Amino acid sequence: MTVIRNTRTAAAVVLGIAAPYAAATNGDHMLGLSAIQNGMAGAIVAAPQDATTVLVNPAGMAELDIKDVRFDLGLGFFNPPRRVNGMDSDSDLYMMPAGAAAFRINERLTLGMGMGGQSGMGVDFADTAAAPGNQAVVTTKQFFKVSPGFAYRVNDRLAIGATVNLNYQSLALSNPAYTLPQNQVFGWGVSAGMVWKLNPALQMGAAWSSKQKMNDFEWNTAAGKFTMGMDAPQTLALGLAWRPMPGLLVEGDIKKIWFGDVLNTVSMGRPAGYAGPIPAALNFGWSDQTVFAFAVQKDIGDKTQVRVGLNYGKSPIGPEDVNSNLGSLAVVEKHLTLGLSRKFSDKATGSVSYVHAFKNSVTSNVAPFNTIELKQNLLNLQISYQF
Repeated sequence: MTVIRNTRTAAAVVLGIAAPYAAATNGDHMLGLSAIQNGMAGAIVAAPQDATTVLVNPAGMAELDIKDVRFDLGLGFFNPPRRVNGMDSDSDLYMMPAGAAAFRINERLTLGMGMGGQSGMGVDFADTAAAPGNQAVVTTKQFFKVSPGFAYRVNDRLAIGATVNLNYQSLALSNPAYTLPQNQVFGWGVSAGMVWKLNPALQMGAAWSSKQKMNDFEWNTAAGKFTMGMDAPQTLALGLAWRPMPGLLVEGDIKKIWFGDVLNTVSMGRPAGYAGPIPAALNFGWSDQTVFAFAVQKDIGDKTQVRVGLNYGKSPIGPEDVNSNLGSLAVVEKHLTLGLSRKFSDKATGSVSYVHAFKNSVTSNVAPFNTIELKQNLLNLQISYQF
């Protein structure tokens, strides 16, 4: 059994360990799910460009320049160096696949399906205490969704779309006080969106996703059954895209994520009469987040596009919540993105993007005065095929 020598830190770990580690850069949400989306810093609601728009703004499938079908397959390599009190997590590299297909049924109707990770991964700290001790902290969390849906072109200016989201979530928790092994649950939600062309140079988009309702995790232990419910938050995004000249695209988006509704306080179901270390409620204290994204895309000749973008969202974890989030260091705020696409033929295109989330640290304003720190690097590769 792990020996707990720093009781104040151990108490914080008991609360903080169950929080999901954000394998993403806006809280626990990805900026984008493809190299094109990440190259645009997540500013993708008003002028979608690939089939993975079905996972973000399904109406965007009607905007794709295809005759019959488009496939987009991608792979991300995610590097999020993390620290608690100056101590590094041992896990710092993850693979993140995503893919989607859009099928043009007729000039008005497009059907599609996409799949990809929204958040996940974990931390692996050998110790989190500034004082001597052995307070190992290990978490693993994954959230993956499959979204079949449609886009319908109402007229030359307006397109609408919707999806059903079929979600998978897994979670494992281990800290000095208790261990709950890997478990998985399923859930669902819905998303909807629209793209409206104001004039030939200007168009706006909107995308909404409901709260993703997940089944409760269940762990059978010697003390009895424990349960915990962890839904994914509702989101709403608005975007405006401008094409001031041929070959130049400028887009700005604003997005609201209601983290406070699902990650402020999470209740634990415990056996009757239980008086052990697992608390009745995990008070993570996450706040709602507003995200701002801005990107520029420029055509270089007939075969190449370059992208650069900025993304900012204030950390949903404040100083008052640090001690409850030692297993969830979702505190990065500022991001710089770069992207490139190159046509190999009339049908095939390759894309690459790089996202850097600048280092940010937050120190608790109540004892124990723990400090959590995070920066991120994400490299995405993508192959697109359309005809």
